[in-house]
Amino acid sequence: MSPKAGAFWPALVIVYAVDFITKRLAESHLTPMHVPHRIIGDVVRFTLAYNRDAAMGLSLGSYSRVGFTVTAAAVLAVLGILYHRTPPADRLTGLSLGLVVAGALGNLTDRLISHRGVVDFIDVGIGDARFWTFNIADAAVTCGAILLALFSLKSQKKGEA
Repeated sequence: MSPKAGAFWPALVIVYAVDFITKRLAESHLTPMHVPHRIIGDVVRFTLAYNRDAAMGLSLGSYSRVGFTVTAAAVLAVLGILYHRTPPADRLTGLSLGLVVAGALGNLTDRLISHRGVVDFIDVGIGDARFWTFNIADAAVTCGAILLALFSLKSQKKGEA
């Protein structure tokens, strides 16, 4: 197995599984919805919510479920192309792509299995100053995208030298 595949596949499988399991646990243990459960004081709470829209409230109205499902499928196709274009020795890009793909698949799964939308439950902030409620898939997409950007910048600088 190439270093790229050796980083990509475990990241994809582990993150997807952890995301799926934590969302099902949130649905079964964090009811009723929108009631915070303190984890680390008031800073980290688990609060069950369903998001029919996309990150940070981006909405397509009544077409959100279909629109974001199609968008996720298109993004996954582009990520597949990026994976195949990535050199086999590029472990870090493989890891980054694995994180993004796992997150996209995790949220796509929610959209496909429930009309309620994506399960969100991680609630971070202080008092009333809170970040959007999110999930493991969202964190994986964000971390993977940041890593991809950083590795891309690093590769560009190497190419210029």
